[in-house]
Amino acid sequence: MKKLFARKPKEIEKSKIEKTIPQERSLVDVDYNRKKLFKKGVNLMADEKLEEAIEMFEQALRIDPDNVETLMKIGYAKFHLDEHSDALKVYDKVLEIDVTNPEAWNLKGLVHYEQKNYSKALDAVQKSIESDPTYGMAKYNQACFLSLLNQVPEALEALKQSIEIDVKNARRSIRDKDFMNVRIEDGFKRIEEVVVLESIRQGYHTIGAIVWTTFLDRIDAETALNKLLEKGLIVQNEKRDGLSRIPIYDLADNIAEKLGKEKKGLFGITKKTLPRPIKNLKELSQAIHSVKEAIEDEDVDKTIEIFDEFIDPTKSGEQMIETFFDEHREIRLWKIRLKDRGVDYLIENKEKMIILFNNIEGTVTKKLRDQIS
Repeated sequence: MKKLFARKPKEIEKSKIEKTIPQERSLVDVDYNRKKLFKKGVNLMADEKLEEAIEMFEQALRIDPDNVETLMKIGYAKFHLDEHSDALKVYDKVLEIDVTNPEAWNLKGLVHYEQKNYSKALDAVQKSIESDPTYGMAKYNQACFLSLLNQVPEALEALKQSIEIDVKNARRSIRDKDFMNVRIEDGFKRIEEVVVLESIRQGYHTIGAIVWTTFLDRIDAETALNKLLEKGLIVQNEKRDGLSRIPIYDLADNIAEKLGKEKKGLFGITKKTLPRPIKNLKELSQAIHSVKEAIEDEDVDKTIEIFDEFIDPTKSGEQMIETFFDEHREIRLWKIRLKDRGVDYLIENKEKMIILFNNIEGTVTKKLRDQIS
């Protein structure tokens, strides 16, 4: 087959050049082409163009048929296209190359899970754990499959181990329908307590913020809080909100020392002489001023960085949830979109962002005046 863009008059010259190029350079050039095709495939996957992505990955495989990274992407794309049999074939190919690949075993388990073949799913994910005992997601999936097979004690133990590897698995399990068989068990209730305790450690102190961040029902969250209070793991205080007082929860001193307690602050600046409500409002006001400047300058990196001031519970995140719930959600979404689409998205939504922050600023300024007066 004729080579694309080949020029016959240059063939002699080309052969001379090839003799002067080291073999290593030739290999680098080939790998460059594979990586270029692979990157195109990844970008197409990000745009949810899975069929086109698979075409790119398959072209990359022609250069390196045993490249595990490329095969894994094809399997993943096939899985999301519900082409389960093809996905399994791809993962089997990966395991022929590397039988100890924990991700391939885990993803193979997920294919069996989608096919509702929970025994095969469990077998696959256990092989993933054998390959890498610290693979938290595989351990979490093992807990799911054990629960679906109604092996309750084993499911709770696996879930506990997955939480020890990654505490985020506790929060993930709260709304996971796969744990319906174990939700009423005392062991699962203790996991709910872990979720609430971690939420408080991260800086969420009111019942509303705890419910929102943990996905627990309010009743379950209150039950967990009461258990934690009984065990002396947390303490309850009150803060003034207008004419009323609302309960706030914090780690007990001895627990805070063991777990580490994140403290609020803006760019490392603290003013201990200010009363806390005024200090928080001033920090929020300063963040609004900074983010509006970044948006006006169309500085994507700085905008994303300052968005964290409104999202992070150790900064102004909790106050945003309490006072500007919808705006908090919108800012979280903007941050994700900015990371994906960059300056084009910022320019497209610039006016909307400025309006939102102007509205927040108006409310903050009014609250600040009321507090000072």
